[in-house]
Amino acid sequence: MERVTRSGPLAGVRVLELAGLAPGPFAGMMLADHGAEVLRIERAAAVTAEKSKPRREVMDRGKRTIGLDLKSPEGVAAFKELARGADVVIEVYRPGVAERLGIGPADLHAVNPRLVYGRMTGWGQEGPLASTAAHDINYVAVSGVLSMLGREDERPTPPINILGDFAGGGLMLAYGVLLALIERERTGEGRVVDAAMIDGAATLVAMFYNGIQDGLWGPRGTNLLDTGAPMYDTYETADGGFVSVGALEPRFWAEMVSLMGLSGLPDRDDRSQWPELRRRLAEAFGSRTRAEWEAVFEGSDACVFPVLEMAEAADHPHNRARGMFVEVDGVRQPAPAPRLLGVPEQDLSPATRLADLSSWGLPPETQARLRETGVLV
Repeated sequence: MERVTRSGPLAGVRVLELAGLAPGPFAGMMLADHGAEVLRIERAAAVTAEKSKPRREVMDRGKRTIGLDLKSPEGVAAFKELARGADVVIEVYRPGVAERLGIGPADLHAVNPRLVYGRMTGWGQEGPLASTAAHDINYVAVSGVLSMLGREDERPTPPINILGDFAGGGLMLAYGVLLALIERERTGEGRVVDAAMIDGAATLVAMFYNGIQDGLWGPRGTNLLDTGAPMYDTYETADGGFVSVGALEPRFWAEMVSLMGLSGLPDRDDRSQWPELRRRLAEAFGSRTRAEWEAVFEGSDACVFPVLEMAEAADHPHNRARGMFVEVDGVRQPAPAPRLLGVPEQDLSPATRLADLSSWGLPPETQARLRETGVLV
């Protein structure tokens, strides 16, 4: 009988992750990174095409996979048997799809009332847009958040798909699953988690709502934290690199200005002087290379640091000292976060096929029958 042994705070928690894009696998990764046993359910045809090759996708690390035809009655019955012994299901379909397949919350709670059923969508399970196709950029746009991102007098600029898919989506789903697992300890019953990217994106900017409604937060690119202020921005260096400046507090600003050897700067508290102040800073930062500025600010509290390329980040001394990146099967990737001190390292190996589902409650004779018909791969 093949059984995956895990350690960590989520050891013993079993998760069925229905294959999908971005936020679902990310939530599964967050749970697997801290000890959960995650079984990813792929389409049977997709697993057959992959044969026995491990999945080297970073978000699938530490998981096991099987292929299961959920459009067949036999596949649905098998999934229900797996769910009978699971703690969590991660489902990423459009509203109503799981119900039509026969694996919706009511279907699975009928066989396992303790199951936490985590649903990941962009618009949520209800509302006029619930069944409408869209992507991260659309959810973040309708949440209002996208209107805040970008420089003054320019179009809104989405920060790739990290706000909707990952921060507002997958991370919120993982958080919701953990809340439901904690609640289950008191009630003995599972719960449905309705994680919507649009909800999560809106929550991420909670700190700004007072300022927006009080008129203290202006149009994008004109405020203290959105590149409007010259003391919170990036600047190009002589070699085409960039530095990040976060010298908001007066003492940090004073240290930065001193180390740069600047004098006679415009009053930074006078917003009308911000364009001229930005010009002076840009001129100064453009006079030296990024490495030279790194040397100038090393060990200081000036809040000036290099903008590292992705390929450089793993080699930065601080990141190396923390073990912030690991290499698994030739793929460099971020280590699990947050780190829990004293917890053994997790299995981060690429996802491999789980050949025997007996420990998940599926008898060997049932597995053999399903494999013969191609329902299970």
